[in-house]
Amino acid sequence: MNNPWIAAVSALFLWWFSTGIILWRVKRADHEGRDAHLWSVILGLPLLVGGFGALRHTLDDTTATGAFTAFVAALAIWGWLELAFLSGIVAGPNTRPCPPHAPLWERFIRACGTILWHELALMGTLGVIAVISEGAANRFALWTFAILFFARISAKLNLFFGVPRIHTEFLPRPLAHLSSHFRRAPMNAFFPASVTALSFAVACWLERLHTATTEGQTIGFTLLTALTALALLEHWFMVVPLPDQKLWRWMLPAPRPETTPSRQSGIARPDLPRQ
Repeated sequence: MNNPWIAAVSALFLWWFSTGIILWRVKRADHEGRDAHLWSVILGLPLLVGGFGALRHTLDDTTATGAFTAFVAALAIWGWLELAFLSGIVAGPNTRPCPPHAPLWERFIRACGTILWHELALMGTLGVIAVISEGAANRFALWTFAILFFARISAKLNLFFGVPRIHTEFLPRPLAHLSSHFRRAPMNAFFPASVTALSFAVACWLERLHTATTEGQTIGFTLLTALTALALLEHWFMVVPLPDQKLWRWMLPAPRPETTPSRQSGIARPDLPRQ
């Protein structure tokens, strides 16, 4: 793991694989019965415990291995929190769809209610990692988790304000109501600020990488650069017409066949609200 190119490819693979395996698990749990999502979260607890254990182990390790292990530790902690969210176990108190013509302020309050517990869990975890990492020689786990946290906040705000491309097919059954809080729109005023901030962050990590003096710093800043660039790419996927959903769709279990309501029944499929 002393080669920056291998580190960058590893970051790409971990991003793709961890996203895919979480989506596969929650979609599989949709087919397995009432308590399957809860058991997914319980059986996934070693990710959380192991992530924190690895994080503490790397605090004084400034080698390339230490930087990579810290990166993976943060991904493990984040992965469990995402699993808990997508399983509907740690989501929010609001589990009802948003009325299609709700005013912006009401839609914002309702949207916050759908993810409140998850956001508090993320903020609390970020705070705990910051306290643990205070004064440590290796803080790459903290920076990794911070990138994931702020990039996710940015993505959620863009989905709320409106973007052209939203993949609601990846939402598991416990979070089906989330799609009613998204908006399809050609563009929103927040998107340019999001991609500008992420582009600036990529430039900052590249500058740190250029001035790195040890192998540990080189690998660590390579991983942070790659992760931030992937977050930037995910933002562009919201507006650029590319079939990015194919990266994970082939991994998901086939959906169960459902009876399509007839036209005579007068029941129409609800669509996403538009601006």
